[in-house]
Amino acid sequence: MFRFFRKKDRQESPQALAEATGAPEVDELADKPRAEPSAGLTTASDIIVDSIEQPIQQPARQSWMSRLRQGLARTSIGGIFVGSKLDESLYEELESALIMADAGVQASTALINSLRQKVRKDRLQSAAEVRQALADVLTEHLQPLQKPFEVGSVKPLVVMIAGVNGAGKTTSIGKLAHALQSRGARVLLAAGDTFRAAAREQLIEWGNRNDVAVIAQEGGDPAAVAFDAVSAGHARDMDVVMVDTAGRLPTQLHLMEELKKIRRVIHKADQTAPHEVLLVVDGNTGQNALAQVKAFDDALTLTGLIVTKLDGTAKGGVLAALASGAQGCRPVPVYWIGVGEQLEDLQPFVAREFAQAMLGLD
Repeated sequence: MFRFFRKKDRQESPQALAEATGAPEVDELADKPRAEPSAGLTTASDIIVDSIEQPIQQPARQSWMSRLRQGLARTSIGGIFVGSKLDESLYEELESALIMADAGVQASTALINSLRQKVRKDRLQSAAEVRQALADVLTEHLQPLQKPFEVGSVKPLVVMIAGVNGAGKTTSIGKLAHALQSRGARVLLAAGDTFRAAAREQLIEWGNRNDVAVIAQEGGDPAAVAFDAVSAGHARDMDVVMVDTAGRLPTQLHLMEELKKIRRVIHKADQTAPHEVLLVVDGNTGQNALAQVKAFDDALTLTGLIVTKLDGTAKGGVLAALASGAQGCRPVPVYWIGVGEQLEDLQPFVAREFAQAMLGLD
């Protein structure tokens, strides 16, 4: 039996839930189509922003940028420019530093070649000027990854979220729910991780903290939880429905097949869904993240990434590798990056800010 969890763990009766969702039993999911939603429940919301790109204002924005620079301090290559002369050795040091930051050979070579051209074209003379030029080059390189997370064009926006074990998936869902709700969106969460011990309770706790409803089921089929959540999202006039899934490795083929099933069942609940399929990636995995992105993209057709744990990583350059399409990996947009444990520490990815943080620039 499915239950809703709200502030102080208030539960709704099974009868009320059945009336709200019209969800079928688990063994009916394979064949039963979604019932048409009631009139007036599918129009786009006009009370929330159409896209979320600028998350917070000054001085909170300055605080966020400070945490981003601190988080990427081990990745930062800005120290190379201190006391350096503009000669061939500087380019060699920069290229080595980018490779060490997990930008990879392909992206590092492309960035240094672009930097050389810019230095010649603009007739730059000092290391300080070259540092700013590299920030411009890196910003342009990362720009394909920057894309606003749009909310309001479809209602509810159904977001399926996947990731490997320990990437910070459930925590990111809680933070993202906070970010969306703070901008006026009505959010519903689905505890689709029915495998990991206490995963359901963890998501319910995030729901309590944000005063967001959570649909959960003890054990059972995660696809059924997803179906129920999407149906409830329509019935309850929600703006966003986020479906958590159990962590898994791309090499666990039977678990990857389960993800595909969840995606198919979400589509049965709403023939336009899922509208977003996000992968949560641990920023500390470096080049290994590319293999994860490619495997999950092949299985699910990803629409975006959430990159977590960038606080204190020496591998922040992996986003440059992603943008270059290294290892046959498609440059999937990076919607959000995380640099801490607080609710506000998950913020939209902005190419210019990230490039400046990598170079230690304000």
